[in-house]
Amino acid sequence: MTITITVISILAIATLVWLVNRVMSFNVCPICTGVFLTWVWLIIAHTIGYQVNLIIPALLMGGTVVGIMYKIEKKFSGLSANKMLLWKILFVPAGFVAAYALLEQSEIVFIIAIAFLFLVSFILLHSKSSTTGSRPETVGDIEKKMEDCC
Repeated sequence: MTITITVISILAIATLVWLVNRVMSFNVCPICTGVFLTWVWLIIAHTIGYQVNLIIPALLMGGTVVGIMYKIEKKFSGLSANKMLLWKILFVPAGFVAAYALLEQSEIVFIIAIAFLFLVSFILLHSKSSTTGSRPETVGDIEKKMEDCC
């Protein structure tokens, strides 16, 4: 029964967000929001005493971790393939630890995992600025140099 309620919740929230996106000047991913808000309310329901099979929010939390990783990955487009792989290898397991800590209500482990995620991301994002000078030139870059030249 929990999975049925979960699916209905995801679809309802995603539909609502899709409708709101049509009015707002910015867009939020409807399915990501539906999944995120569904596991949040399932965890809250569990915390206040409702019977919730924690496998369901755990699955959704795993999807959220991977979704966040893909979203942040776009910010790291200038990183080398090796650094990107290193970041993913560190980010996803640490995200799973943070999700597990939320399920286990272990605030200190959650804070440490989140701090680690920010630290790793910051270090690699900062290293991006030192590697952008060695990125391959695009056609747009070459056209701009030609315009500036003469």
